[in-house]
Amino acid sequence: MNEVYSKVLKCYESIKDRVPFKPKVALVLGSGLGDYGNDIKVVSSLPYNEIADFPVSTVPGHKGQFIFGYVNDVPVVCMQGRVHYYEGYPVTDVVLPTRLMKMMGADILFLTNASGGINLDLTAGDFMLITDHISNFAPNPLIGQNIEELGTRFPDMSKVYDEELCNIIRSSASDLSIKIKEGVYIQTTGPSFESPAEIRMFKALGADAVGMSTVVEAIAANHCGMRICGISCVCNLAAGLSPNPLTHDEVQAAANAAAPLFKKLVTESISRFGKL
Repeated sequence: MNEVYSKVLKCYESIKDRVPFKPKVALVLGSGLGDYGNDIKVVSSLPYNEIADFPVSTVPGHKGQFIFGYVNDVPVVCMQGRVHYYEGYPVTDVVLPTRLMKMMGADILFLTNASGGINLDLTAGDFMLITDHISNFAPNPLIGQNIEELGTRFPDMSKVYDEELCNIIRSSASDLSIKIKEGVYIQTTGPSFESPAEIRMFKALGADAVGMSTVVEAIAANHCGMRICGISCVCNLAAGLSPNPLTHDEVQAAANAAAPLFKKLVTESISRFGKL
């Protein structure tokens, strides 16, 4: 059996009897947004370090556990903290949680992250609906022997971000009077922030916001047939666009400030996903 797939199966076997719960939506919470778990009607929680061979989050603001519960009546598995490539894990471990949540039964992946704004129309505190993405330097998680049990060798990437889900997020934001912008997200490896020259390059490539996660997860989810959507919380201006040096504390503070509106938007969107 494929070694990567075997590891996912081992994780699943170690938890399937502990969590008798089938989620419809898998929600990944980015930096500063982990407190959304407090708004879920929790059935159970599962720390990552209690799952066999599971990669553990090491970044401040990432609690490192799954939460199982309901957003209104919609069953959800929520990642309070994701795993990043810059933490030293192989990219197959970075996307292992995505594949595991698919194995749990989730068919929708709702990705969130904190980002730096490249497009000058974006300011700190803005929400950006992710309509497409660019991978920059982060290795493709599908490299190596294909896992036939999950998906095809050459998956199409024309429409990664599901239009019906995106429309639900748009209508939810409109009904809640929450301003949401749209754009292309680019993932770098991190952990260093980008240089001004790199930001100029990303802008020329067509990126609107930059961060250190999300794209590899979307690739893996698309490969295994999940429906995907994503919202990026713009927490600062990217390098060279602001006179201030970039810090993780700034990212966390901006995400915390945006959290109340973020919670409303995520809750309303997931509630509407439940009708699909």
